[in-house]
Amino acid sequence: MPLMDHLGELRRRLMIVVVSVLVTAVIVYFATPTLIDMMMDPIRESLPEGARLTVLTALGGFTIRFKVAIFFGVIVCTPIIIWEAMGFFLPALHTNERKWVVPTVAAMVVLFFMGMIFCYLIIQRAAFGWLLDQTLDFADVVANAEDFLNIMMLLEVGFGVAFELPLVIFYLSILHIVPYKTFREQWRLIYVGLLTLTGIFTPDASPVTMLLMFAALIALYEMALFVARQVVVARDGREALKWTREDYEEHALLED
Repeated sequence: MPLMDHLGELRRRLMIVVVSVLVTAVIVYFATPTLIDMMMDPIRESLPEGARLTVLTALGGFTIRFKVAIFFGVIVCTPIIIWEAMGFFLPALHTNERKWVVPTVAAMVVLFFMGMIFCYLIIQRAAFGWLLDQTLDFADVVANAEDFLNIMMLLEVGFGVAFELPLVIFYLSILHIVPYKTFREQWRLIYVGLLTLTGIFTPDASPVTMLLMFAALIALYEMALFVARQVVVARDGREALKWTREDYEEHALLED
């Protein structure tokens, strides 16, 4: 399509995403007190006894509820967001690659929610426990609602996005954009890169959060490479593990 048609298609898909999120957020807004209470469950034990969330401004309550509503609106609409993004890039794929679209969308949604669940069940308690311990020895903690919830939402989104890593590694390998052999040979540099990513995706300064995310990313990276190896060998043979994208394209032309 011409450039303007591409831009029109992008605008149409963005409108679907924005309207879906806003409509969902309006509905969710009325349930935000319950949702905020649920968000606080993992860290309640880390707070001083009897501590409650504190709002410091007149508009604070509305602002917080609006942010939480948008946050959950995005979460609920994640399948729509991913589907629209994949739909926009679909024309750029080869015919034999388009069969992966539906499984990819499903995998992206599952991995995103797995990241959020992992963060909710494990990371939140560990991160806030460590952070608050650094304060309680010399000062009282005021549970500023905006500060606490902002960090929690950023952590959830950060882990959700970070857990998409296996899918990226998987496709880079099976499409031979980065040869499987390169991933294996450059593992030290990749591990350092993953450690850097943990610093980007974790909004707090807690080494506990960074180390837990780093461990999770290493495990996901190795799992993705293991699955990619099985697919590449089964489809193209063991020699394909060192193919570049050019080699893959040449092989595809010979098969056609």
